[in-house]
Amino acid sequence: MIRRSTLRLLVSAAVTYAIAGLSVSGAYAATIVEIVSPTTYLVHTETDKRVLLINGSPVLYCGLDAFHQWAARLVGAPVERTAAGIEVKFNGERVALQSLLVDRGWLRPTVLTDGAQAAITERRGGWDCAPKAEPFVALSDKVDPYVLAGIAMNESAYRGRPWPWTLNVAGQGMFFATREDAHTVVQRLIAANRCDFDVGIMQVNWCYHRQRFSSAWDALGPLNNVRAAEAILADNKQRSGSPMTAVAWYHSANPSRGGPYLARFMTNLKQLEPSGALRSITPP
Repeated sequence: MIRRSTLRLLVSAAVTYAIAGLSVSGAYAATIVEIVSPTTYLVHTETDKRVLLINGSPVLYCGLDAFHQWAARLVGAPVERTAAGIEVKFNGERVALQSLLVDRGWLRPTVLTDGAQAAITERRGGWDCAPKAEPFVALSDKVDPYVLAGIAMNESAYRGRPWPWTLNVAGQGMFFATREDAHTVVQRLIAANRCDFDVGIMQVNWCYHRQRFSSAWDALGPLNNVRAAEAILADNKQRSGSPMTAVAWYHSANPSRGGPYLARFMTNLKQLEPSGALRSITPP
């Protein structure tokens, strides 16, 4: 709940200012005394109280109370305006406040950095309560995010949700805690002259599609991985003339393998659709 005193400060332009808009020479020090939302903080300076505004969109799928519970550790923390932006002392170190909020899953930046992509697909913070398709709403460009989510549930589901740091090596699924861990294994496979593995949240095959990435690290990035999957679906649609066939061919052009894959996808799609009605497949 927002206190009346905070509301008064927020609506009175004569009293409050965004720190980002202040004309300040050198560093600007203050202390967080109250937290309104992932984007709004009340801070004490040496002379008065001011409002600190952080760029981005709040991620509140778990509710504002859940954020406040996590953010309570920031009350009393010193913040400083530097040339690099707003920094806060957290766990004994100075870190960029926006990056901290993004990495912990409470803020979505305008540009999806690696940290933002990891938070979204690992379902950190507020993303933990988001619908299964929501990460693909953030990551998709040309294909219906529900279609992508349905395919990802076939490809990389771990504990009921698509997992970004997934490999499938010669038919054996492997799930890793971090992108770094998955990348280490991919590098070993490449060094052994192997390409019989699938990479990432959309399980893009390295033998057939490595040219779509600049590197193995790039292939593991959720945004890059999803965009590669969209391109593959577009190619399949162009060759087959059918969006349904495009999905089946994502796994195999052999009907005995692609057919069951498509059936599992359709089951996923029905479960993902909030209304319970089957969503139409938008042709890539």
